[in-house]
Amino acid sequence: MTDRDALPPGTDPDKASVARMYDALLGGEHNFAIDREAVAAVTAIDPQVRALARANRAFLGRAVRFLAEAGVRQFIDLGSGIPTQGNVHEVAQSAHPESRVVYVDKDPVAVAHSTTLLADNPRADIVDADIRRPADVLSAPQVRKLIDFDQPVAVLMVAILHFVTPEENPAGIVAAFRDALPEGSWLALSHATNQDRPDTAAAVTQLYRSRATLPVTARTHDEIQALFAGFDLAEPGLVHVPLWRPDEGEDVPENPSEYWVYAGVGRKSG
Repeated sequence: MTDRDALPPGTDPDKASVARMYDALLGGEHNFAIDREAVAAVTAIDPQVRALARANRAFLGRAVRFLAEAGVRQFIDLGSGIPTQGNVHEVAQSAHPESRVVYVDKDPVAVAHSTTLLADNPRADIVDADIRRPADVLSAPQVRKLIDFDQPVAVLMVAILHFVTPEENPAGIVAAFRDALPEGSWLALSHATNQDRPDTAAAVTQLYRSRATLPVTARTHDEIQALFAGFDLAEPGLVHVPLWRPDEGEDVPENPSEYWVYAGVGRKSG
């Protein structure tokens, strides 16, 4: 069977999937030759991109643990991607077994593998939906079953909004989810920036635009921080991804700006 034969229905065989590329960057196995070729091209632009992907994944785990310690028991993971080590439900339910998690993705491979992984977990599920249509996500049966919007909810937008173009209004997407959340809810977000390494960001943006299923729009620190409108950023604010509350003993890079992704977590203000 060829890669092309193995592609799920609805998959573009001539484009690398951003979900499968991320899986490949993290050393996963749920990707195809076209994805690995695109990853090789990105790595040629920035040899550190695999370290960047791992740093972003590590931020997700630290953010979920932080939110669990803050009392959050409900999580919506937007653009969740293909399951790998340290999935949100694993981290959250390890801290508090009663935690409930809804994943959201529209990539067929991500949805298929998530469905299999979560089959025996009554407190976690996957929604096949596009985050650009928040109303579809919020009204999905899985969300209505698992998420109580009278209690705090954490919405996770980790490395997803840079796949939303300006015309698709990323701030409006965040606002739609924010407005559905009760006070005391949270937003965790990471986002590629063009501020520190503009040439690298431009080259990667062009590659994704030509070879992947979704283009990348890198943004400045101020533009990313503006996405937190209505949320109060927790310390240390919006920082390079390795600098967001690193674990004790964790190596912090000497030049964090080489990790051209910003990350932050904010609490919905009254």
